[in-house]
Amino acid sequence: MSGRIFKPFPVGAFTIIPAGFPTPDPCGIPLILGRKGAFGSGEHETTASCLELLTTIPDIQDCRAFDLGTGTGILALAAARLGAASIAALDLEWPAALSCAENAQLNGLEDRVLTICGELSAIATHPFDLVMANIYADILLPLADRLVELTRPGGYLLLSGIPLQDKFDIQRRYTQLGCTVADSRIMEDYASFLLQKPAAP
Repeated sequence: MSGRIFKPFPVGAFTIIPAGFPTPDPCGIPLILGRKGAFGSGEHETTASCLELLTTIPDIQDCRAFDLGTGTGILALAAARLGAASIAALDLEWPAALSCAENAQLNGLEDRVLTICGELSAIATHPFDLVMANIYADILLPLADRLVELTRPGGYLLLSGIPLQDKFDIQRRYTQLGCTVADSRIMEDYASFLLQKPAAP
């Protein structure tokens, strides 16, 4: 947040509330964020589009989710608020992982949001119902095989942080791996995709 947010604001079905502020009335689904500097305040169009797409996933209730490059943990927290049973939130940077862990506590979701600081190799191969990655296209491309592998058959991948000039490359790579585009958001500078892995035969 880097100290930029000074009052609550709505993002789709959610309301972002800086820590220490009272809950506004009216209020959407509350997401309380501390002031530790990490990406993911809800202001950026990539984060906002991910929050919007999360609400369209039909079977998010009780799902097992994974958030790569979690930052503040905003997507992990949103998934938990929508009913996800457990979320593994991974970030390579210690300050970001600390921010995520503290935000999980602020929201009373530390029992469902497990924060991990480390590489993708720290994540077990057991498949997730939902894989989220609001990172860079030049990371999403080389990690495509691994992210699809981490997704259970019939599960979803929520990908964002994709500059418009890279959206066709991302879409082509993941569809080559069998995924279909369930939904998308094309914004001023970025694209976000909600992909579905094919169900097991």
